[in-house]
Amino acid sequence: MVVTNDHELPTYEELTVEEVPISSPGLRAAAHHIGKYCLDVNDEFMMCKQETKDPRKCLNEGKTVTSCALEFFRKLKGNCFDEFQIYSNCIDKSSSRMDFEPCRKTQAVYDKCVFEKMGIERPEHGFFCKARVYTGNRPKPPVEEPQVFGDLPVGLKDFKEEERPPAKYGQRNWFIK
Repeated sequence: MVVTNDHELPTYEELTVEEVPISSPGLRAAAHHIGKYCLDVNDEFMMCKQETKDPRKCLNEGKTVTSCALEFFRKLKGNCFDEFQIYSNCIDKSSSRMDFEPCRKTQAVYDKCVFEKMGIERPEHGFFCKARVYTGNRPKPPVEEPQVFGDLPVGLKDFKEEERPPAKYGQRNWFIK
């Protein structure tokens, strides 16, 4: 996005929000459950970004997503901290790419704890790729009119297929005929 003097940027205070203090292995370990826990909030944020095409208008939705993630990790810390630590530590140290595969046993223990104590079941493979109907309360965006361009620039002629001069170095549209 190009910024000119006509654009109003948000203030630093509007952008300041409490950050989620967790490492990459921890985020990777909790990704499936946090995605399901904050599904509605994330959908609202993504719809805002998609419809407005202006990130400045979605600051409040972004803050809501961050607060949902903080709430999830606080609940996780209160209920399944040990299982989560063991699982995220396994992800961190078992491979250089933070793969899930070497940690399936610790993942099963972690998933069981999250399901029993927090009521969040690990989503099946491909859950986040499936199409879902949006059920939020955002108003429907206005329909964009297609762009209509004027006549050709001066000096160019709009040839019809019959009017074209013969090809200079071979057959025109050789791949069609």
